[in-house]
Amino acid sequence: MAITVTPDAISTIVGNPSPDSSSEVPELVVQVVDLKALGNRFMFSASDGKHKLKGILQSSFSDMVNSGAIQNLGLIRILDYTLNDIPNKSEKYLIVTKCDPVSPALDAEIKNEVKSENCGILLKPKQEMDDNSEVKREETGILLKPKQEMVAKSAAQIVHEQRGNMAPPARMAMTRRVHPLASLNPYQGNWTIKVRVTAKGNMRTYKNARGEGNVFNVELTDEDGTQIQATMFNEAARKFFDKFQMGKVYYISRGSLRVANKQFKLVANDYEMTLNESSEVEEASDEGIVIPETKFNFVPVDQLGRYVNGRDVVDVIGVVQSVSPTMSIRRRSNNELIPKRDITIADESKKTVVVSLWSDLATTVGQELLDMANKSPVVAIKSLKVGDFGGVSLSTLSKSIVQINPDMPESKKLRSWYDSEGKEAPMASVGAGLSPSPSSGGRSMYTDRVSLFHITSDQSMGEGKPVFFSLKAYISLIKPDQAMWYRACKTCNKKVTEAIGSGYWCEGCQKNDAECSLRYIMVLKISDATGEAWVSVFNEQAERVVGCSADELDKFKSQEGEENLFQLKLKEATWVPYHFRVSVAQHEYMNEKRQRITVRAVAPVDFVAESRFLLEEIAKMKSSH
Repeated sequence: MAITVTPDAISTIVGNPSPDSSSEVPELVVQVVDLKALGNRFMFSASDGKHKLKGILQSSFSDMVNSGAIQNLGLIRILDYTLNDIPNKSEKYLIVTKCDPVSPALDAEIKNEVKSENCGILLKPKQEMDDNSEVKREETGILLKPKQEMVAKSAAQIVHEQRGNMAPPARMAMTRRVHPLASLNPYQGNWTIKVRVTAKGNMRTYKNARGEGNVFNVELTDEDGTQIQATMFNEAARKFFDKFQMGKVYYISRGSLRVANKQFKLVANDYEMTLNESSEVEEASDEGIVIPETKFNFVPVDQLGRYVNGRDVVDVIGVVQSVSPTMSIRRRSNNELIPKRDITIADESKKTVVVSLWSDLATTVGQELLDMANKSPVVAIKSLKVGDFGGVSLSTLSKSIVQINPDMPESKKLRSWYDSEGKEAPMASVGAGLSPSPSSGGRSMYTDRVSLFHITSDQSMGEGKPVFFSLKAYISLIKPDQAMWYRACKTCNKKVTEAIGSGYWCEGCQKNDAECSLRYIMVLKISDATGEAWVSVFNEQAERVVGCSADELDKFKSQEGEENLFQLKLKEATWVPYHFRVSVAQHEYMNEKRQRITVRAVAPVDFVAESRFLLEEIAKMKSSH
């Protein structure tokens, strides 16, 4: 069967610039011409062999372009689209919101027509065409002009030619035109979207040079699963805060769009929406379109390392292993006490991670989880920030959603695994044991591998924000006379002080405890073939290096005798090779900026994996010469 494009596809698109739904779009197969990247989007020209139309593929098509499914000179079938005006441009642009690849790149751009059949135009390489021949359409007897006399028409020309045949405005106004979220851009005029509220943040108060104000945001999802964040300030925030309800569907219009700030970008969309007091929000009473509920994109626990201190938020699902009591943390900005509760979850990767629930989630959902902790419930959590405390940690945001024992396939699969084998399986913290495999999908000990000299030779490294690297080095010295640990609260692990009378006072928990625990905070000297450096190490990582807890090492230190187990433990820990994941930052000491290297994760060297990594590096060096 011959590869085909649809005759007069561009004329069809221009004649119906905004189809009411994808079901109304006829068969439209076009050739992709002049495909090029523009930021995270792609510009191209859609061609049907006779006419061309400039178009845009949104960032949602990046995977299809990068994988080669959509290629320059290839064919695509357009399933949904809209035709938009762009400021300072005389032509309209085709915004493709849905398409399927039909064919990879052809030998040449289609500029000729041969025998016209029912389904389209038969394609042949242009060198086989006779430039001086005249081709007849047998079915209709229409005489086609030779190739050199055919002129590609712009969208504006086609619109002008077809203006008399377009549907009357009154007929177009009979139905509400709903735009897909993927088709929106900052240059559009009027638009209406139909979306479900899949996340709603709290009303927050902010202060800046212009005074105080209120702000809140919602996450909106349309029928295609495309998401966008909408933000409202002051009057608009107060007007719409009670209007927007989780899970309900709304028609929204008269909003504005701008390029999303990547620093605060919480959904996969190039743009973010702002609604003001004149925006229109109407609850949708009809059920004509199925809008999906909260959409999760779960990241396995053992793959969280790649997101540490990044801008992306993640969704996770896991079985609750433990739930802490509620703590009160004092916010630095305004000295306000904020409730916090930590839960530990695990999944089929047999890795655990600590999730910090903040504010209302700590006191409501957190208390519910504490009450049912002995039943090991499954939790699905949307929109979590990934930090580096303990190697890898998770924290909720104002827009985070927590679902307990959700009715979804992932939850049922996880419950089945845990009941059959997971509850008896040994678990390890994902932060304490980042996988040292170069083929691991997570942030492994082979990611960003550098030498110590690379770090120490640039004393300004880490200025502004921390940078992260991986190292393979030996522990060359542990000073025995340093302060290796601190007294910590058994509930929140924060530093405690001796209370008046007896016991220990925790400022974080605001309570006295009869006992405390010791937690490591020490410095080590590490060395490799290029140099040496002092690094800071905290409790979890120090326990892996020393081989015992701080409480145990303190007992060894107090023992007397010729064979001092304290000194022996420190000696056994030196000149052992490790993989380190470190952060490099600047700090000020005595009015002088200094470089601080902190160990975020440590793992023993897997010599098989290390040999494989070195062989791959040698192969890369050979191929570059």
